[in-house]
Amino acid sequence: MELRVTDLAVARGGVPLLDGLSFAVHDGEALVLRGPNGSGKTTLLRTLAGLQPPLRGEISCPPDQMAYAAHADGLKSTLTVAENLRFWAAIHGHAGIDAALAALNLAELADRQAQNLSAGQKRRLGLARLMVTGRWLWVLDEPTVSLDTASVALFGGVVRAHLDAGGAALLATHIDLGLDEARVLDLGPFKARLAPEPGFDEAFL
Repeated sequence: MELRVTDLAVARGGVPLLDGLSFAVHDGEALVLRGPNGSGKTTLLRTLAGLQPPLRGEISCPPDQMAYAAHADGLKSTLTVAENLRFWAAIHGHAGIDAALAALNLAELADRQAQNLSAGQKRRLGLARLMVTGRWLWVLDEPTVSLDTASVALFGGVVRAHLDAGGAALLATHIDLGLDEARVLDLGPFKARLAPEPGFDEAFL
């Protein structure tokens, strides 16, 4: 499978941020986005995930093969850890959650309500959702926020296993996840030089 981006331009609030961006991600590959705050990393990932329209360009990815994890953990606070994972597994047509619980050290917390978890535990649960989606491409925006060093290592292992199984990952992160073979894409050269788009409506974002 392949994610292919061709001559993409993206904007936030009608202000162009990136222009002329082209790249591809294939089976077993990880691509890490780099750039300072405000350079357009989050906007690019939201655009790829279909949450906002591009200014121009093409995005090609197999249908229903992308899982997006942003800054919010996406949890139902009154459900337990296990119930949250079963909910997301059912949404994506899967049943098993044991591997996700074990991989992110959540098994002992399986019966605890999400609202009673620490910030780091909530983050691990939010990331565990990726494993029950069955999606080929994981699109990750600063996935290690609130994680301690041990949890970062756990998640790095989860991403590594996903790649080894033929999956792919696109990440915006400044944290070393131990993915030594990951390619790095510096967004600096793609900074937009375009004027703000007249009438560009992002009121729904």
